[in-house]
Amino acid sequence: MPRNFNWNPRGFSRQLLSGRQMKDPRVAVRLILGLLLIANIVAALLLFRPWGGSAEDLARQMESLKAQLAARQLRLTQTQGIVEKVRKARSAGDQFMSAYMVSRRSAFSTLISEANKMATDAGMKPRETSLTLEPVEGSDTVAQLTISANYEGSYASLFKFVNSLDKSPRFLIIEALSATPQQSGALAVNVKLDTFIRDQNPGGTS
Repeated sequence: MPRNFNWNPRGFSRQLLSGRQMKDPRVAVRLILGLLLIANIVAALLLFRPWGGSAEDLARQMESLKAQLAARQLRLTQTQGIVEKVRKARSAGDQFMSAYMVSRRSAFSTLISEANKMATDAGMKPRETSLTLEPVEGSDTVAQLTISANYEGSYASLFKFVNSLDKSPRFLIIEALSATPQQSGALAVNVKLDTFIRDQNPGGTS
């Protein structure tokens, strides 16, 4: 159909019914019936196929929207569950740090005193001790402390000492342990302990 075609039923009917065709009633009746048929078809299209879609189309769109809403609600519920798990994990981590890790301010004296007391109670004699503090990658509140302590005692006292370290309420890890017999019959023991301390003032000085 040409783009500049304009539909005008009245003008079209006048044009078709003009001249000789007006003299033939059958032609006029056919034209009128044709126009009525076209008008009925247009009315039926508008009634049964609205521009917004049929009732079935609207129902399908509604079901699709309901499905999308349900999927988004499910994702929201899952996200809320993850957030709650992260909150609980963070709370449990804070409780663990408070219970098993010493603050940096008192870590050196506290841990050395406790290690020496366990050694003395087991029958070991404390000797020289050194400390090494290293940062933990990815954390500005936790640091790793390595204690290298030397003791002197018997095999039985060494066994008791190791048992005490294992049962300590502190988070102590025995990294290495060596025992060298001496001429006196005693053992020269070196033990390396790893633990973690918390910094209550990140970025500051202890």
